[in-house]
Amino acid sequence: MILPIGPIHPGLKEPLRLKLHTRGEKVLSAEIDYGYVHRGIERIMEGKTWQKCIYLSERVCGICSYIHSQTFAEVIEKISDVRAPQRAQFLRVITNELDRIQSHLLANSTYFKAMEHETLFMYMLLLREHAMDAIELLTGNRVNMGWNVVGGVKMDAKQTHFDQILEKLKNIEDDFERYVEIFQQGPMTGLRSKDVGKMTRQEALKGRAVGPIGRASGLKHDLREKHHTYRDNFEFKPIWRKEGDNFARTMNRFDEIPQSIDLIRQAIENIPDGNIRKPVEIGSSYGEWRNEAPRGETTYMVETNGNLIKHISIRTPSIMNIDSCAKYMLKDVATIPDAVATYATSDPCIACAERVAIIDVDKGVSSKDIFNLKY
Repeated sequence: MILPIGPIHPGLKEPLRLKLHTRGEKVLSAEIDYGYVHRGIERIMEGKTWQKCIYLSERVCGICSYIHSQTFAEVIEKISDVRAPQRAQFLRVITNELDRIQSHLLANSTYFKAMEHETLFMYMLLLREHAMDAIELLTGNRVNMGWNVVGGVKMDAKQTHFDQILEKLKNIEDDFERYVEIFQQGPMTGLRSKDVGKMTRQEALKGRAVGPIGRASGLKHDLREKHHTYRDNFEFKPIWRKEGDNFARTMNRFDEIPQSIDLIRQAIENIPDGNIRKPVEIGSSYGEWRNEAPRGETTYMVETNGNLIKHISIRTPSIMNIDSCAKYMLKDVATIPDAVATYATSDPCIACAERVAIIDVDKGVSSKDIFNLKY
């Protein structure tokens, strides 16, 4: 039988429909139906100034919103052949890693809720509050930070800010290992995480899985390793696993949190003095830029006409990871509850996946046709 889950379902953060092809409880295969929250952000950006577009870019995703504004700023900087001052680059690293910490904790909390481990679900949200407080200390906001501008960042930070951020990170570390141990050694891990939702390395390559999803299946790919700021100033190596199951995806995110804390400490200890912004003259050209969002590779492809955005295309990690989940992770999952939990481990963001251009649907274009215009 075909079992529909969604588009509105307690186990789904955002509207999307999972169509599970089942024999009894076992899932034989799965399909994804998109098209419930198209917003047309790319089309809205066309013809507008970068000041308006960077505001919109931060609203592509409601969880890892920060990296979109940074990627937008950096692609315009590339077009203009300008680099932000080094102090601004370090401040971007701090903010990016704080955002990664809160995103990973939220992703794991959603998985724990999906597999009915409400204790760990609440513990993850408790830890996340420390990261959100640190973000607010630095930028003045918790989610849509308004922190990046083309040429740098809006505000500087003092040592008192850094000291408070380090204190918040210490609060995370105090309980982090204990919570990870609860997951690793708990009975639900063996029953509902290990060997559930497996995706091999070859399948991850075919599905173009990115971020912790791909790295949990053996893909040693992390764009931070190639980004000039990380490469030139920080000690960094991608974290990866080879099991490719729900346990590996959850642990890969856990493993990246101490690494992000270490990167923040490196940035605070070595942050240089100087300006945080430089003027930029934007010409008429085309550029591409990629960054490692918490969920994986985010790409901005932009064509400018002076200060105006002539055309923009945004590729987010969720679309590759959700499709990889449907094609490979959900295949042969033993029970329906485990299928919902497996979907949660892919850390899906439907807002990211459905930001494509506006089409006149009165002409008979289906939502599936709209989605396929970009992919």
